[in-house]
Amino acid sequence: MLCNHYAALLSSAATAGRSAAHVAAAVHCLVLRTLPHPPPTHLLNHLLTAYGKAGRYARARRLFDAMPQRNIYTYNALLTTLAHARLLHDMEALFASMPERDAVSYNALITGFTGAGEPARAARAYRALLREDTSIRPSRITMSAMVMAASALGDRALGRQFHCQILRLGFGAYAFVGSPLVDMYAKMGLIRDAKRIFDELEGKNLVMYNTMITGLLRCKMVQEARQLFEVMTDRDSITWTTMVTGLTQNGLELEALGVFRRMRVQGIAIDQYTFGSILTACGALSALEQGKQIHTYTIRTCYDDNIFVGSALVDMYSKCRSIRLAEAVFRRMTFRNIISWTAMIVGYGQNGCSEEAVRAFSEMQKDGIDPDDFTLGSVISSCANLASLEEGAQFHCLALVSGLMSYTTVSNALVTLYGKCGNIEDAHRLFDEMSFHDQVSWTALVSGYAQFGKAKETIDLFEKMLSKGVKPDGVTFIGVLSACSRAGFVEKGRSYFYSMQKDHGIVPIDDHYTCMIDLYSRSGRLKEAEEFIKQMPMRPDAIGWGTLLSACRLRGDMEIGKWAAENLLEIDPQNPASYVLLCSMHAAKGEWGEVAQLRRGMRDRQVKKEPGCSWIKYKNKVHIFSADDQSHPFSKGIYEKLEWLNSRMVEEGYKPDVSSVLHDVADADKVHMLSHHSEKLAIAFGLMFVPKEMPIRIVKNLRVCVDCHNATKFISKVTGRDILVRDAVRFHKFSNGVCSCGDFW
Repeated sequence: MLCNHYAALLSSAATAGRSAAHVAAAVHCLVLRTLPHPPPTHLLNHLLTAYGKAGRYARARRLFDAMPQRNIYTYNALLTTLAHARLLHDMEALFASMPERDAVSYNALITGFTGAGEPARAARAYRALLREDTSIRPSRITMSAMVMAASALGDRALGRQFHCQILRLGFGAYAFVGSPLVDMYAKMGLIRDAKRIFDELEGKNLVMYNTMITGLLRCKMVQEARQLFEVMTDRDSITWTTMVTGLTQNGLELEALGVFRRMRVQGIAIDQYTFGSILTACGALSALEQGKQIHTYTIRTCYDDNIFVGSALVDMYSKCRSIRLAEAVFRRMTFRNIISWTAMIVGYGQNGCSEEAVRAFSEMQKDGIDPDDFTLGSVISSCANLASLEEGAQFHCLALVSGLMSYTTVSNALVTLYGKCGNIEDAHRLFDEMSFHDQVSWTALVSGYAQFGKAKETIDLFEKMLSKGVKPDGVTFIGVLSACSRAGFVEKGRSYFYSMQKDHGIVPIDDHYTCMIDLYSRSGRLKEAEEFIKQMPMRPDAIGWGTLLSACRLRGDMEIGKWAAENLLEIDPQNPASYVLLCSMHAAKGEWGEVAQLRRGMRDRQVKKEPGCSWIKYKNKVHIFSADDQSHPFSKGIYEKLEWLNSRMVEEGYKPDVSSVLHDVADADKVHMLSHHSEKLAIAFGLMFVPKEMPIRIVKNLRVCVDCHNATKFISKVTGRDILVRDAVRFHKFSNGVCSCGDFW
């Protein structure tokens, strides 16, 4: 009687939650004190099972080792315990030592492998089962586990074999096996097979419906999923969350928000997964107000401190361009994991806060969290945006040391980094070392060559990409078209533009049209640019009109220039480019009255020109310069270096281009103004401090002016230094008096 009582207590301990271990230990003490030694084997088997279900794997093992008599139930109890603990080595060793085995033994072994993410080993165990004594017959549990293994392997042939065996064993009508089959076929893209199994099953339960809806949404069969959802008489929170998640993943974020509202009205419990999906929808829509309302709801339901929801909130606010709100959520999180940190780092990068992204990455490392490939790729991308080669190179070393270099995400980010930092040779070397190239890899290198002004190499690389069967995207074509523009390949560029639509099915966006406007304008074919604009399906954006206006200034075409300026002002009245470029055109003709009128218009409309600045990084510190800047501690030496440079350049034939000075002053004053432009100050600083064997790297927030471009060529010649300037448009590499852009700048 006492044995039965203890056995009942141990059976109940399995469902006792957190107190299960205490109950099992208490009963164990009672057994030792009140029962003769050794206790009955069946009672010890109950105790072994209780310890296993309570997660006390070491105690279970000690009990097993101490048992004087064991039967197959004893072995199966420990085998199941080891399987749940993912102790695969111990599990296999115990299985091999078993004097006899039954279906339960094999089920424990197979589910242990599938649960630990080892589907291939599970398949081998199943084949061993089939070779075993014919008295052991696979059960529904066995076949369910094997279907999940085939699904994890993505092996269609193996999956169909298991399906045939399920039918032969007579398990085809069971929902327990049918649900994994539906899931397997859906994951393999065989949605018709999944639908057929679902339709043939009788007595379908809620799990089956949820599995089928998930499969339909995964295969982008939204209408069918919607119909099935609406005919369901019983729905749980998983059903609703599946719809919200699936609609979001299929780009139907507004409909996902509608389903979420219905879910709330019906009083369905909302969990972390629902919140995560609906916040993703808000982020995709940039729906800040709805996102804030859901944030409030997470606070009311005590989910705001959930690590999964907190990460989704950071991501949502980042995508809604509210980086400070994202930062506030992140700082309030009690616990942070790699997903939380990655969301914050990516958010900084998306919002132009690249320096903060790099700082956040350093904080994450101090917290003892190792980056994954996505996190490392994101911070490298931020370094690329900063043109920070030093920090980027450090992350390159981290990628090598951590073993993350093999991930395409990281390699692609490094190719982009070196391309944007002007090290196109290193970018190409990294590209060649990659074992696999996807669309992003090719696009990163194509864009790198394009930004560097190497049109022939860009086009050759693009053609090689096509020959490899890699499909280009819109970003790839932006790189190719811009390369054609900078090299003056008008016919080639026009051919690629129409091929993009006809052969690749890519609908042009504003950036593609701007490239075409630039293609015609840069080559002096302003009339063709005008005709192209008039035939466009939409009006150009501000960048498109600004591109045309800039070309009109260089070519002195006042008529088309005024037309471009009027349209630019209509689209963006606060854009200073229209005023500045028109001022420059009038100033070149000596029409100072027109210049004064335009300046009055700027003052009346409170339009402010963005001040030009250039910066150079030296010994991990960024040195920023503006025109006529006297604030730098080494100003005296910098201006002395400039005086020396000016005299040497004049000796070599340099003549300042005063046409860009928009002031009615004497030419001597104009020359003085030009000599103190920000990029010249930064270059002088670089000549003073950057070692001779290293190139001088300058970043400028605006486009390099004609005079500075010409002057930098002369500086590279008289000093024998390589100078890399990254402006708002492209890269310029100056070496021995020549620029990489070939003066198609």
